[in-house]
Amino acid sequence: MLTPKQILDAIKSKVDHPATIRELMQRLKLSPEHRMTLRRRLAALVESGSLIKVRGNRYGLPDRMQLIPGRVTVNPRGFGFVTPDQAVVNLNGDLYIAGGNLNQAMHGDHVLARVEHQRSEGRVEGRIVRILERVTDQLVGRLEMDESGLAYVVPFDRRLVMDVHIPQGETGEAKAGELVTVVLTRFPGPTRGPVGRITEVLGTLETPGVDTELILRKVGIADDHPEAAVAEARKLGSKIRPRDIKGRQDFRARQTVTIDGETARDFDDAITLEKLPTGHFWLGVHIADVSHYVEEGSALDAAAYDRATSVYFPDRAVHMFPEELSTGLCSLNPNIDRLVQSCLMEIDTRGTVRRYEMHDGVIHSDARLTYTDVNAILVGRDPETRTRYKSLVPMLELMSDLFRVLKARRRRRGSIDFDLPAAKFLTDDEGRVEAIVAEERNQAHRIIEECMLIANETVASHLEDKGMPSLFRVHESPDSVKVEEFEDFTASLGYSLGAPSEGVAPRHFQRLLQRLRGKPEERPVAFLMLRTMKQARYDIQNRGHFGLAASSYTHFTSPIRRYPDLVVHRALRETRVGGRGVSPGTARAEALPEMARHTSEMERRAEEAEREVVQWKKVRFMVDKVGDEFTGYVTGVTAFGLFIELVEHFVEGLVHISSMADDYYKFFERRHELRGENSHKIYRLGDVVKVQLVRVDSDHRKLELALVEVLERVRHHEAKPRPRKSTGRPKRARRDRRV
Repeated sequence: MLTPKQILDAIKSKVDHPATIRELMQRLKLSPEHRMTLRRRLAALVESGSLIKVRGNRYGLPDRMQLIPGRVTVNPRGFGFVTPDQAVVNLNGDLYIAGGNLNQAMHGDHVLARVEHQRSEGRVEGRIVRILERVTDQLVGRLEMDESGLAYVVPFDRRLVMDVHIPQGETGEAKAGELVTVVLTRFPGPTRGPVGRITEVLGTLETPGVDTELILRKVGIADDHPEAAVAEARKLGSKIRPRDIKGRQDFRARQTVTIDGETARDFDDAITLEKLPTGHFWLGVHIADVSHYVEEGSALDAAAYDRATSVYFPDRAVHMFPEELSTGLCSLNPNIDRLVQSCLMEIDTRGTVRRYEMHDGVIHSDARLTYTDVNAILVGRDPETRTRYKSLVPMLELMSDLFRVLKARRRRRGSIDFDLPAAKFLTDDEGRVEAIVAEERNQAHRIIEECMLIANETVASHLEDKGMPSLFRVHESPDSVKVEEFEDFTASLGYSLGAPSEGVAPRHFQRLLQRLRGKPEERPVAFLMLRTMKQARYDIQNRGHFGLAASSYTHFTSPIRRYPDLVVHRALRETRVGGRGVSPGTARAEALPEMARHTSEMERRAEEAEREVVQWKKVRFMVDKVGDEFTGYVTGVTAFGLFIELVEHFVEGLVHISSMADDYYKFFERRHELRGENSHKIYRLGDVVKVQLVRVDSDHRKLELALVEVLERVRHHEAKPRPRKSTGRPKRARRDRRV
């Protein structure tokens, strides 16, 4: 029987009109016993948007009907955009959808859209003609009551632009003003809004922990694991069995360590390192062998695939696997045997991998080290810490030597390092944020990072050489138009990439960052550089990694918290032992394109959730600081104002253009600046400014700021004495007697 891809290719080449199943059976020369299988695969192709089912139970190709399958993003102001599932000829970017053409689609829905017309400025407009799949039937929001007692929920996600009516008796125990979870019992229609039932009361904005719970429900991440998955995890036990070790490479006699943060609970990577007689390094990167325990198609596997990644918040983590695996059987805890997949590499003094080996292995970690401990040993040379880990110090110092070799190798090829400090929350016993500080990235972080990078590259090259279908981590070259805009801005600051926009390479960005190091404009320019880059994603094709300047790259090192790594582990095992009855040319290879799309999408979902919770906590932290003044960087310039990041607290707020009342300011997009028409005062990306916190909008998680110097100029104008008016009466004109 043909695969879905083969069916689609055959329809494209052999069927010239929307056809019934009977016609397709004839055209594709399929026997009657394949009818049910064809029906199932056609249904899957329709669900994915690759085919469309029209009247008469006929199946046709969307592009030949001028239809575009894609995901809709709704703007809070009522209009939207459809991001096509695949590249569309004559459509550069997304398809704009006016509010009246959304056809009751909600944010995130998978839809079919038709191109209506193209505006003169190049924008292509369309209309949604069918909703293929509702992204969810649940949402979160705040319960409100109108004067007549009618209940409705205002969605927390402002991209869901319609309030949800709650019929009498469906509010449960919820009270007006509380945050709730709603199940939609009726989706919006042409003449009616959505209707729902309240299923859970989360609390109020002030309830501890409600921020994380609300965001989890908003983006659709389940807090608990399915019972069947938990049952499977518990059945595996907590110790490895003698039969599990049989046939594996035994690394238990080798000195082995894990190095992670102080609060880490899951340890999925361990390191061994020796110096060879040749002077080369023999590096072992040992990764928890999750694939040994999680079989394809099992409840554990299905639940992990749905999540696709663990999600990390300031106060908690939502793991991809139940804790029985993530912090238990698959965590490389010290002083206990653990199963691993190992990548061992001989690395010369130029950082080149001369040879490598891939193994199913077993390790026995000697110590669980923290980044702080390792940094104290290598950089601080702290006597007490060095004494405590005396037996490990020689290996750690060898790691430091290897780090310098690997870092120099990446620098020579032009790899881009965005070493920007992230925000770290310091909380009290009840979880309230007491301070926001820069999260330290010390040498220990960088050592582990280099070891993981070289392992990921080696595994990617190995899979490619073997022709094994898998998932690559790709990062494509930036769009030349965006590079040109970036170059225009850096030129206004006296810098340049030193290359044409069409021929820019990673090393050009790397060199610019080096020239900016330590200067006030470094952070804003680095953020703009990040926005110039494309987003990394998963793909079945190896398209290289622009940011790392790597020809081959994948994710191998974190199967506990990333599903693509688990896919890579399964592919690796097949290259060694032929797998467990799964042919790489059929079952998994057939599913890989959808896996790549799904895991990339779930990664973005997790990042959105993490970003929103962080922003919420930052805003709550600033509530009692209204009226205070701060120093900040201009991190974004728009027609409606300036985005400012406060230096002290790593919090971003908006100076709205309406608050800049000392002049009329004009926006210059390519130069990323606002310029006063009369004063010629310029505010541009990277400027250091003084701002005052004017208002905290907790509902929308925003800070309103004002420029201190603008406030002073406005006050000065208002305080200026105005010309005095005469208080005397005007003299009456004398009548001309000659008239």
